[in-house]
Amino acid sequence: MVLASELAQGLGLALAGEDRDLTGVNTLEAAGPSDLSFLANPKYAPQLAATRAGCVLVGGPDQAQGLASALVSANVYQDLAKILHLFAKPQGDMTGVSPLAFVHESAELGENVTVMPLAFVGPRTKIGPGTRIFPHCYLGEDCTLGRDCLLYPGVTLMAGTILGDRVSIQPGTVIGGDGFGYVPTPAGHVKIPQIGRTIIESDVEIGANTCIDRAALDLTQVGQGTKIDNLVHLAHNVRIGRNCLLAGQSGLAGSTRIGDNCILAGQVGLADNLTIGDNVVLGAQSGVNHSLPDNYRGAGSPVLAQGDYLRASVGVSRLPQIMKQLSRLEKDVEELKTTLARNMNHE
Repeated sequence: MVLASELAQGLGLALAGEDRDLTGVNTLEAAGPSDLSFLANPKYAPQLAATRAGCVLVGGPDQAQGLASALVSANVYQDLAKILHLFAKPQGDMTGVSPLAFVHESAELGENVTVMPLAFVGPRTKIGPGTRIFPHCYLGEDCTLGRDCLLYPGVTLMAGTILGDRVSIQPGTVIGGDGFGYVPTPAGHVKIPQIGRTIIESDVEIGANTCIDRAALDLTQVGQGTKIDNLVHLAHNVRIGRNCLLAGQSGLAGSTRIGDNCILAGQVGLADNLTIGDNVVLGAQSGVNHSLPDNYRGAGSPVLAQGDYLRASVGVSRLPQIMKQLSRLEKDVEELKTTLARNMNHE
């Protein structure tokens, strides 16, 4: 439980109206008298009159009018994120190393490391202070994890994987698995050993069931502060810059490089050996088969610049009408040809 006034003081917000005890956060529609709610999108403003929320986080004094209790914010989404951290309940409340976990005698564990039952920590692996390893995680030999990392159930780190500080990985993700490399021979496809490394820098978050392959020879790397959604695939030797966002089901083929601050929406696909500049934004299902410069905005498959894509989309939406018009024109032309031939015969 926290007082609205404590939130106001801690986040530098203005409290309008009564102080309230708050025990949770919910939507305007579902919130109860002990909940904090929020108005981040003006289209939901009509719900303010009917909400039962004990306090509402709003974007200006005008929106606080008529509310018994409100917190006034200059950026509702940012302050909401900070507040949610206060109410979020951490998962997994055990501490220490479970006797049901396997930790190799040559592994090194820092202070306050938690290793839960049925986790495996391989030879010579080093785990930094405060890191938490959930059940059924596999950490192969010679891995290095920084401080305060969080590996949820079923995460696999293959041999030699390196994580920076505060890396969070959701269930089922595989880091450092073999890249997809084969040589066609008369006897069939012969595997190319993948002997490179995989490095995930600090403050990276990785969603569930994502696969980040080890490099064939050099390095697969994800830059500091990047956030990766569920079901994303990064092939061998891919390098992602800092503070990027990769949405679900995106796939990056081998040796492609992405700059800093890029955004890839859902199901974006990038061919191999491309260079994508800084601050690039690609819409959902974009198919990219050539390198892109800094600050590029695009969508479609094959990808088009944003303006071209929007114009093309308008044209596509008019195709049924255009086809009908074309059919009528073809019919008119045939009638004109028949009439012209008839007139010429009369002459």
